[in-house]
Amino acid sequence: MSGFKRRPQQLEMARAIHQAMETTGVLVAEAGTGTGKTFAYLVPALLAGGKVIVSTGTKTLQDQLFDRDLPAVRSALSIGASAALLKGRSNYVCLYRLRRAVEGGVASPDDAVQLHHIQHFAAVSATGDRADLADVPEDAPVWAHATSTRDNCLGQGCPDYADCFVMRARRNALAADVVVINHHLFFADVVLRDEGVSELLPACNTVIFDEAHQLPETARLFFGETISSAQLVDLARDARAELRAAGGASPEAERLASRLDKAARDLRLVFGEGASRFAWTQALRIAGFNDALHVLQAALKSLRYAVDAQAERSEGLAACARRTSAAYAILARLRDAGPVEEVRWVEVFAHAVRLHATPLSSAELFSRQMQDHPRAWIFTSATLAVGEDFGHFTRELGLAEAAAQRWASPFDFARQALLYVPKGLPPDPNDGSFTDAVLDAAMPVIEASGGRAFVLFTTLRALRRAHERLRGRLEFPLLVQGTGSRSELLARFRKLGNAVLLGAQSFWEGVDVRGEALSVVVIDKLPFAPPDDPVLAARIEAIRARGGNPFGELQLPQAVLTLKQGAGRLIRDENDRGVLMLCDPRLVSKSYGRQVLKSLPPMKFTRDLAEVRSFFELHPQCESG
Repeated sequence: MSGFKRRPQQLEMARAIHQAMETTGVLVAEAGTGTGKTFAYLVPALLAGGKVIVSTGTKTLQDQLFDRDLPAVRSALSIGASAALLKGRSNYVCLYRLRRAVEGGVASPDDAVQLHHIQHFAAVSATGDRADLADVPEDAPVWAHATSTRDNCLGQGCPDYADCFVMRARRNALAADVVVINHHLFFADVVLRDEGVSELLPACNTVIFDEAHQLPETARLFFGETISSAQLVDLARDARAELRAAGGASPEAERLASRLDKAARDLRLVFGEGASRFAWTQALRIAGFNDALHVLQAALKSLRYAVDAQAERSEGLAACARRTSAAYAILARLRDAGPVEEVRWVEVFAHAVRLHATPLSSAELFSRQMQDHPRAWIFTSATLAVGEDFGHFTRELGLAEAAAQRWASPFDFARQALLYVPKGLPPDPNDGSFTDAVLDAAMPVIEASGGRAFVLFTTLRALRRAHERLRGRLEFPLLVQGTGSRSELLARFRKLGNAVLLGAQSFWEGVDVRGEALSVVVIDKLPFAPPDDPVLAARIEAIRARGGNPFGELQLPQAVLTLKQGAGRLIRDENDRGVLMLCDPRLVSKSYGRQVLKSLPPMKFTRDLAEVRSFFELHPQCESG
């Protein structure tokens, strides 16, 4: 294989995975940056025989694995194992809903043009995967009219079932030796026993989770229940369309659908502008929230009766009736007192609001999913352990009996990187002047490196303040999260070669910039989750109630693992060099700071700006231009 280099860590990891596959064991495997963990699990997956499911953290990684990594390993091994890519329903064109949208028309001329592109694509595509249609952005609103969801899919009752792209993808997956999915699809299908992964699992010998550090949060999301205003607006729209298509909607039914639409939108308006999260008890203290819930529940109840009465007229109306009943049941449960093992909360977005009931722990629920059939389970990521301790991750998923191993990065961090914790910053990172102080401390480092920096923040407020401070005052090109898609900003960052990128959560993981374009990563402070986050607050209270230590068991491990992800953006190749600048004074002032630092790769530590400048002077490849 072109460019391949022998790495002892990669070979050891591959052997450990192969052993777990042979013994249907459970392995938790942390592999530092540069280990080559993807090949370390693909080689045994392809050689061991049997059926393997590989689940990745995002659809982008899923496509990369299927389109690039898997073919490369399969070719190098000269092995004929078959592979299939399987995504969630909403990633494929739905022929039935596409036809409905074309017949009924869409809101704007732009949508109509894009809908025409989708119609042509559906006629010639073998997969119907919307990622393959360059003419329509993946986040274009028109896709809501041309794809299905679990709620509105008609299943076997659909007139286009025989030609359905989703069913075609699932048939391919059932026949393949290796199936590439993502975490959201895994949980959505397994938890709800939907058609897809839950069909694949009984025949599967091994499940491999890449980017496994994301699993606990994803599991909690799917083991709970959720309903959103956007989901109800879609339901109202679909009910109107199905009533008309089935022979004309009565004015009363139209009125009831419009009433649901208005009630869902009014619920969002209760919270004013901006995005936020509230515990259920907090939301109930907001004027109008409880009244809006009551109106919404009444609107769902009325529409349920109206659609139920006509459900026999078409499969589409029957699906709307099922959706209305399910939404009503979830909303009624949310309004009742919930069990102590879950937290109810509200998530507010720019144009929608989502109501959640989330379990405090997914450990028991997840371990139960693992017990239905004997198979190997592999969990791998660059960030699973705090130092040498995997306890936080294994507790989160109920993996008490799992074997756990870690392999350090093969990169020479002591030579390639410098860890700089500046002096003179406010001792309290919550100080109102802290962000300005971070920028003042970072500017000499950015100047020494000739730009080529990521400045990563733990909050959007700090990001906005940094943008305000640096806009028009920086001698290097300034790129800011939110001014374009992540892929667009990264492409510009690589091309410019001397840019400074301001980012928040989106840029802490899953970002790979190799070479001279990135030579500095600045992180403003330790990424502790905000204690007023309703799910975290409830979990902290539950740990306290049983006599545990929430900081040591939950908050610190989470922050360490997130910091490892952010720090991992710096050195992506054996030829990379750079400075990791951590601006949180608690790293040296608090007793837990040593534990945090020991969890990072073994870089040379300094608090001296002169040493940072010398680092760039001694490494010409780190100088600009």
